[in-house]
Formats: sequence, structure tokens, C-alpha cells
Amino acid sequence: MPRSMTGFARSEQQYPWGSISWELRSVNHRYLEPNFRLPEAHRGLEPNLREQIRNKLSRGKLDISLNIQLGSSENNQIGLNQELIEQLISANQQLQGLGDFSPLDPLELLKWPGVIIEDRVDGEQLKQDALSQFGQTIDQLIDSRNREGEELANMIEQRLQGISEQVTLVRGLMPQILKAQRDKLLERLSDLKADLDADRVEQEIVILAQKADVDEELDRLDTHVTEVRRTLKQKGAIGRRLDFLMQELNREANTLSSKSIVTDTTAAAVELKVLIEQMREQIQNIE
Repeated sequence: MPRSMTGFARSEQQYPWGSISWELRSVNHRYLEPNFRLPEAHRGLEPNLREQIRNKLSRGKLDISLNIQLGSSENNQIGLNQELIEQLISANQQLQGLGDFSPLDPLELLKWPGVIIEDRVDGEQLKQDALSQFGQTIDQLIDSRNREGEELANMIEQRLQGISEQVTLVRGLMPQILKAQRDKLLERLSDLKADLDADRVEQEIVILAQKADVDEELDRLDTHVTEVRRTLKQKGAIGRRLDFLMQELNREANTLSSKSIVTDTTAAAVELKVLIEQMREQIQNIE
């Protein structure tokens, strides 16, 4: 089944050190264009994220958001750098022996850089957790795009069936149309009461039939319909090929319209163009 370029995925997961939340949105685009909204401290993830995206997606504009919340355990307590505190107290005592210096304020002591030991999250572990979860979120996005792609394929198949019905209709009408045109020409010539060469009359009838003949266009329409169906069953990015096939289908519909000599074939050509345009609009969303 084809894959749509439109999709959405969100994942949130808890870890011993906190939580990670990823949100991915994608829409149609000619190329693959990811846009990242990452916390400043985690901009370094971007090259790895781009690699994962390239390995799994081919086209689409992606908006990617990351939210990281650092937590702490219930038993977590403020840690103190005992060695540094002792050094600072000793230095303060030496200063007091040299002159009139006030005792060291404990609150001021806590403001000294390095006195309070914060529980730091393992940066490498956070990175691995974020990348692993991002891969899972991309898979969710792909599932979303696959589901919409299946709907698009069903819609396209309905239009392809409509094209085949119009081709069958025109093919069935052509013998009657050509006979009617031949009879009409002979009737006009008879009304003129002109003494015309029979061979010349037959030549004119043949020329008229050739100009109105649309067998080649109908055959090519059938061929393109078959190719669209075959392409829809292929794996990978097929959107550009389907778009090309829409151009070919439209070309044959235009030729059929230009060769039309009765309202029935004109109406069929118009219906073909409508069906092709409906497919083309939806194919813009296929990866």
C-alpha cells in the first residue's frame, strides 16, 4: 500500500531520571524536510535524529518537538562537598587570625561554587533513551501514514474503475458513432444530387473515420490504468511516479476530447478529466 505524507505521532515515557516526550507531525512536501524544536541543551541530538529520519522516510515536511523533564527520587537529598567545605572553613579561620573578620555565614558558604553536589543525569544514558524513544515514535508516525495511505489507495482505485468504465463506454459507442457519421455524409451528398465519384466518397469516409478514431487513446488509457494499479502495489516512495502517470492519463483524455464528434464522447472525456484531477489531488499526499 502507498504511504501518505500526512501523519501524527506522540509518545511519552518515564525513566528513573525523569521523562521524555516526543511529538511528530508531517504533511506533504516535494522533499524530506525535518524541522526540529529541541531544548538548547540537547541540540547535539539533531545529527542522529536526521539519520534515523533518512533511514525510514523519503518525503514530507516534519515538525519534531522534544520535551525533557528531569525528576528526582523521593529519597534524594542535597549532597555537600565535605572536603571543599573544610577547606573554606580552614581558610576563614586563618583570615580571622590575621584580623577582625566575621565568622563564615553557613548560607553564604552554600553559595560557593561546588559546595552543593547536584545529582546529575548521565548525559549518555539520556541521549540513548531519547534516540531509542524517537525511533519508536517514528514507527508510530509511519503506521499513521500507512493507514491514511490505505485510504488514499482505495479512493484512487475507485477513480481508476470509473476511468475503465468510461473507456468501455466510448469503445462500445464508436462503431455506432462512425456508422452514423458515414450515413450522415452520404445523406448530405445525396441531397446535393451531385454526380460524385464513388471511390472519392469512400476515401472521404475513410479520412473522417481516421480523424474520429480513438482506439489508440483508449488503449493507452487502459495501459496507464494498469500501470497505476501496479505502482500502487510497489514498496517505497511512489508519489512522483504516480504524478507522472496522472499527466499521461490527462494527455489521453485531452486527445479524446479533441477528437470527439458527438456529445457522448465529449461527456466521457470531461468525466475522465474529473476523475483524473481527483486522483491527482490525492496523489500529492503520497510519499
